[in-house]
Amino acid sequence: MAFSKQILVFLVLVGIFNISCNAQGLKLGFYKKTCPSAEAIVKKETASIMAVAPTLAAPILRMHFHDCFVRGCDASILLNSTTNNPAEKDSFPNLSLRGYGSIDRVKSAVEKKCPGVVSCADILALVARDAVSLLNGASWPVPLGRRDGNVSNSTEVLFNLPPPFFNITQLKANFASKGLNAKDLVVLSGGHTIGTSHCSSFTNRLYNFTGVGDSDPSLDSNYVARLKTRCSATDTTTLVEMDPGSFKTFDIEYYTLVAKRRGLFTSDAALLADSETRAYVTSHATPQGSKDFLKDFAKSMVKMGKIGVLTGSQGEIRKTCAFIN
Repeated sequence: MAFSKQILVFLVLVGIFNISCNAQGLKLGFYKKTCPSAEAIVKKETASIMAVAPTLAAPILRMHFHDCFVRGCDASILLNSTTNNPAEKDSFPNLSLRGYGSIDRVKSAVEKKCPGVVSCADILALVARDAVSLLNGASWPVPLGRRDGNVSNSTEVLFNLPPPFFNITQLKANFASKGLNAKDLVVLSGGHTIGTSHCSSFTNRLYNFTGVGDSDPSLDSNYVARLKTRCSATDTTTLVEMDPGSFKTFDIEYYTLVAKRRGLFTSDAALLADSETRAYVTSHATPQGSKDFLKDFAKSMVKMGKIGVLTGSQGEIRKTCAFIN
């Protein structure tokens, strides 16, 4: 048992070492000479998209997260499946993602100006930042220079993405394996302030939680009753706001909900089971916590955006994000 723990710690440390080394190849203004208008083009196209479809901000932010947690931030989430290889986007946790067309639109606009220069991985990172910012949310500097990966495997998603039913121990271990700490966990969970979820991601908490027809006791009973009016036990299509009343605004209401035991997912409720994450939730469940949260979210997003990046001569610069060159 002790030997197994040592191996686990070793693998986590190796992963963090690799993340840190590759991230050294990223820098602000990476395309200053090769495509000086790249970031402006991305921002303009993203603004046009959000003006028509502001609800895309949440799935695009989630897409960036899902990309970085599987093989690092290498745009592997954008690759299409082939006859012999089911890709990440077709793995069950990613079937509800939206916004691929928006990323393609931005990529096409950049390609027209600077063909073969700006990676899909960088474009996804920039669009996620700009989309959140346009919802009055955080904004953060995005170091650039990521290269696009040429491998995408649906099975790897299941072993790397933290599912909504993880407890706090599992969540902290998962984030640690990516070089992220407990504060990053609770801060990035705040991204649930925007967007919606299918009932199927949390109905286990409403019906038959322990096999005797009960609900999850960590979920507020009044909220359980309200959610049951929206979601039947077998509902797989209905969408529910993760932050009711302000799911289109990037704010700190998420923490207010979690503090009241009204977070949708088991992983939301889990934040109250650890002293560090619980302290962050309670201190930010007030209007005074807003500025700190936006700063913290920016810092954690910069860290997340450096996970497992390919730089230098690694990978490639895809011409079309859904296909390897």
